[in-house]
Amino acid sequence: MTRESDVVPGHRAARPGAGHGGAGYDGGGYDDGDRASDAGGGRARRRRRSKKEIALWVLAGSLALTVLAGGVVYYRLNGNISTFDGDGVSKDRPDAAAPDAQGRTPVNVLLIGSDSRDGANKDLGGGVEGGARSDTTILLHVYADHKHAVGVSIPRDSLVDIPSCMLPNKTWTKAQTHVMFNSAFEVGNTVQGNPACTQNTVEKMTGLRVDHTVVVNFQGFAAMTSAVGGVEVCVPKAIYEGDLDPNLGHKGKQIFAQGQQKVSGAQALDYVRLRHGIGDGSDIGRTKRQQAFMSSLIKDVKSKGMDPTTLLPLADAATKSLIVDPGLGSAQKLMSFALSLKAIDLHDMKFLTMPWRYEGARVAVVHPDADQLWAALKADRTLDGQDASASADAQSPAPAASSSAPATPAAVNGAGVRVAVYNGTSTAGLTLKASALLEASDFTVTGKANASTRDHRTTLVQYGPGERAAAQKVAALFPGATLEASSRAGVSLVLGADFAAGDGGSSSDSVPSGPLPTSVSSAARSADDDPCANLSYG
Repeated sequence: MTRESDVVPGHRAARPGAGHGGAGYDGGGYDDGDRASDAGGGRARRRRRSKKEIALWVLAGSLALTVLAGGVVYYRLNGNISTFDGDGVSKDRPDAAAPDAQGRTPVNVLLIGSDSRDGANKDLGGGVEGGARSDTTILLHVYADHKHAVGVSIPRDSLVDIPSCMLPNKTWTKAQTHVMFNSAFEVGNTVQGNPACTQNTVEKMTGLRVDHTVVVNFQGFAAMTSAVGGVEVCVPKAIYEGDLDPNLGHKGKQIFAQGQQKVSGAQALDYVRLRHGIGDGSDIGRTKRQQAFMSSLIKDVKSKGMDPTTLLPLADAATKSLIVDPGLGSAQKLMSFALSLKAIDLHDMKFLTMPWRYEGARVAVVHPDADQLWAALKADRTLDGQDASASADAQSPAPAASSSAPATPAAVNGAGVRVAVYNGTSTAGLTLKASALLEASDFTVTGKANASTRDHRTTLVQYGPGERAAAQKVAALFPGATLEASSRAGVSLVLGADFAAGDGGSSSDSVPSGPLPTSVSSAARSADDDPCANLSYG
């Protein structure tokens, strides 16, 4: 029998039967009902704690798995991405854009579609064995506010000047004048193409610094369209096998029905590469369909939400066949850039083709319209003349643009005369002004660049053997210009300080004074336009 003195301090002594259904402790503590209740409550609390702990562990585990999975995905994407050699980018480049008052800067991205036959591209209709060409090129200007963007298509057959470019063996080529634009991508004749040379060419032609360059081949393009579940397109008229392959020799079976339809994979590729059977069968018409396709793709991605959930599958498909500049060579950078575009409204995403005209079977750049377009983008002005760097409430329509083409002597007929134009001063924009003068009198400008020396006081016209008469025609447009014979063929115009002082120095770097010419602005397509409108040329 337990005595009072035998009770261990801090413990209650059990009376006979306690814990066996007998009377409870009578010292004012628990009775059996309280004990049972307490035991049940403890189990309930333990169950509640257990459930909370499980939930927390599940949440923590899920987050860990999500982070791990995200890391694995990004690691895989990084492994997919290839970069081209940045050493091939010209050292003589336009300056980077200055930040606006809010510290924001515009971004120029060069998008190149390659027709390389390397690997699986051969099965999708890639180009000539052993090399690659730029099948499609778009210069995408994302404005500083990241609420507007313009994609300018550069026709592959455009006649341009290609500057010195680096070959695979690290040597540099000589500059070329008046050659097809897509030949820049072929320099070096490799299956990867030469993105740096195309970038150099675009920078020289536009005066805009290209911040990033992205090359996607046929395989990557087809995979991207499948990753988003197909893209809605419109076909102006039914298309047959013979339209896709003019060498087939017969009409063949129908490939595309007339009207709207969804395409993906190889069929989507057939759509954007289709030239014949619609309009005049030119690359210009194909460019219009490519712009409509891009609009539809952007619309589809935005409708699903531009977030990693949507973009990662698309990025996984794209990066397997992607070549980018070293500055964009990680999944994080690619994803960050893609997400930076989410605030752009479909109506404010524009597509247009660089001002052009036919020159025989090729395409010539139209000046000064093209020059005004590049100047507007450099000034971060939208196609309607608005300053995208300013806040929305500060924007107001700019005054009407005055004609940029100066008066020219009617007596000068430059038809058939080809002239290279050089700026022999430190005043910017002279070559654009002089080129406008020359082209208004039917001279053909073969190229624009800075002269080797920039201290010319007077304008100089140099000419090769037998070309004095042509040089005299050029000099007639530039009062005070001197003539100089040269052993090198061709006519060159070297602009001096006298031309700069005589209202020739209206800089291309200055802000355009209003909306762009209708030849530019009226041809623009918004990403929310009717998918069946403006799909062909001729």
